[in-house]
Amino acid sequence: MRIRTAAAATAGTLALLSFLTPAAQADTSKGDTVFTELLFSKKTVNVGVSAAQTLTVTATAKDGSGIKDIYGAKLVSSDDRIIHAGSADCTRPTSTTRKCVFKFTLDADRTDYYDLKNSSAGTWHFTAEAVANDGDFYDLEDSAPVKVKRYAKLANTQASPEPVAKGGTLTVTGTLTRANWDTNVYAGYGSRSVALQFKKSGSSTYTTVKTVTTDSSGKLKTTVTANSAGTWRWKFAGSSTTSTVTAYGDGVALK
Repeated sequence: MRIRTAAAATAGTLALLSFLTPAAQADTSKGDTVFTELLFSKKTVNVGVSAAQTLTVTATAKDGSGIKDIYGAKLVSSDDRIIHAGSADCTRPTSTTRKCVFKFTLDADRTDYYDLKNSSAGTWHFTAEAVANDGDFYDLEDSAPVKVKRYAKLANTQASPEPVAKGGTLTVTGTLTRANWDTNVYAGYGSRSVALQFKKSGSSTYTTVKTVTTDSSGKLKTTVTANSAGTWRWKFAGSSTTSTVTAYGDGVALK
């Protein structure tokens, strides 16, 4: 990467700690400069069509001669879309270390280069370069991944008739949609497997009864036998590009 840019100020709440491993093939380095830790505020960032999402990344680098600075912090998608840090807050915890908190904003509802596109969903990487006072460096390229996914929705579960006779047939429907970053609307997510789950009255645990595939419009419809009163719901496990989602349940009594 070998980029020289300056950094300026903010911070965020941190949840995930992951230590940099030097095994990533695309990372390059010279001398004893290393990134000693990377802190991500989220493991996965789920982005819809209107509300922007933020991600903070805290990077700490070390070198025996001291770290001059950490340059060029950005997020890069698999299709080479780039989001630069909107701000950074850098300190020197010791004479040999430099610590920077970078804040990124991910937004599908924009009209510039930073606008997210469907092709960019999946694994992104945080990249940056730590440069030491003696000229050593560590160029971080692909050993700091983060998932950026399209936000999914499941319409409230509908089960009918209500109430239903014991042993009777219950029809359960729903609709799975996900954010389309190209058009900024939620669109039906077709050909996806969605679990239909049931929680018996008095229980706190849902059990998967069957798996149903959405049609081309993302709609779900199936029938089950009602042997007990309880709550039915849909649950989508997500994919490499789309978030997980669980629908609100529909309670059904027996008559």
